[in-house]
Amino acid sequence: MKFGMPPAARPGPLRAVVFDLFDTLVDEDRERLPEADVLGNRVRSTHPMLHAAIAERADVAFDTFARALREVDRSVRDAIFHEGRELPTRARFERLVERLALSDPDLPGILTEVHMGGLRSAVVCLPHHADVLAALRRRFRIGLCSNFSHAATARAVLEDVGLLRHFDGLAISEDVGLRKPRREIFEAILTGLGVEPGETLHVGDNLVADVSGAAALGIHTAWITRRVRDPDAVLSGHDGPPPAWIIRDLAELPERLGCAEPGLAVEEPPGIG
Repeated sequence: MKFGMPPAARPGPLRAVVFDLFDTLVDEDRERLPEADVLGNRVRSTHPMLHAAIAERADVAFDTFARALREVDRSVRDAIFHEGRELPTRARFERLVERLALSDPDLPGILTEVHMGGLRSAVVCLPHHADVLAALRRRFRIGLCSNFSHAATARAVLEDVGLLRHFDGLAISEDVGLRKPRREIFEAILTGLGVEPGETLHVGDNLVADVSGAAALGIHTAWITRRVRDPDAVLSGHDGPPPAWIIRDLAELPERLGCAEPGLAVEEPPGIG
């Protein structure tokens, strides 16, 4: 696969550039999360933090908690991935508390704060991403279209890494109630930015959620492969519309869109975990 595109392949006149959040603007460094044996698998996750919060208020074994959370997640998988409906984080933990037969109305909120605090602490952002957004915003409206089950944390993540101030509009699946590739979440960001599909470029790492979803509305697409293990293999197995652009780094966008700043420093991205 040849990354990038020749200038002649640039899409038509654009007024907006919209970004996915995770593995596009920011990454998750799972090494920052605690390690634990979760039902026979050694993983890094927020499970130890969540169990500790439950154990402060109820006598629940770790395996009992982990098994109940797995059952909750399995029970909503079809709704999330096939119907495209979002399950807010608090609703997920309400179901967990119910499955554990605990009568504690404060616990879902506590677990939401613990879980999202852990995820937020694991976020990393390449330093040049702020410069990329600043360069693009001189000519385009900038939007976010993200699948994320806790909108307040998505906004906090952007604030933490210094990106929030560059955005003119946000569409987050918890707020919309529906997830990419559903057209409604793309329509929400288009409405928020006041632009038409053909005036918009959507940038994301997922060929189904980001590329197929956006392309279905006539939005131009750029597939970023910085965190994709084997782009050739992934693209060859994709049966939807191909991305209009394939880029390795967000720093390619200002030059391609004619608003590059001299001396834009690019830091080597972290490895794929």
